[in-house]
Amino acid sequence: MTTKRSTPSERFDRNVQRRSAQVLKQRVLEQQRTEFGKALAWAAEQDAIERAAALIVSARRRYLLGHGKSLGFASLLAADLSAGLSGVHLVDGAALRPLDVLSDIRQGDLLVAVCMARYRRETIDVASAYVRHGGQLVLVTDAEDAPLAETAAVRIVIGTDSASYANSPTSVVLALHLLATLTIASSKGAGRRLRERDALAAELDLYQEEP
Repeated sequence: MTTKRSTPSERFDRNVQRRSAQVLKQRVLEQQRTEFGKALAWAAEQDAIERAAALIVSARRRYLLGHGKSLGFASLLAADLSAGLSGVHLVDGAALRPLDVLSDIRQGDLLVAVCMARYRRETIDVASAYVRHGGQLVLVTDAEDAPLAETAAVRIVIGTDSASYANSPTSVVLALHLLATLTIASSKGAGRRLRERDALAAELDLYQEEP
């Protein structure tokens, strides 16, 4: 799997423009069915997700990083991990800035960076600096030759091909779902934390219960 160079506008011209809604829908669905099958086969055969989960669960503090669309993926993983783990922090540039993280790297800390084509310079620069200053990196990306691939302790490489103008999130979300599940399953305190969160959610009346 190699780096994808096309832009959204180029994919629009190639895949979307002047196609009927029915034809386009079928093309996207067929492409997604193919990509999802590839993702399932990859996940069954490779151990990158297991190795990444082992690093995350053993870390002292876990930082999640992404920019642009990848920030959405990083936020999703942070939300799922924080349900069962403490010390999970989303580096969003507001509540937690990259400079804060880089200036306080400690032994046992881990950065999980989501960096998909087109690769944002902010993610590359921050993650590279994190590794240079002694931190450990788990990378979620879409190509074996993507930026940061050579510096990551573990890299999860998942396809994002689509018949749309936008790269597909389907396989990425599957990989993140598996990563969160395996991490929480191997965390000794996850069950207690999840039960405490359920009790607090009920106390604060956060959710509309089913009738």
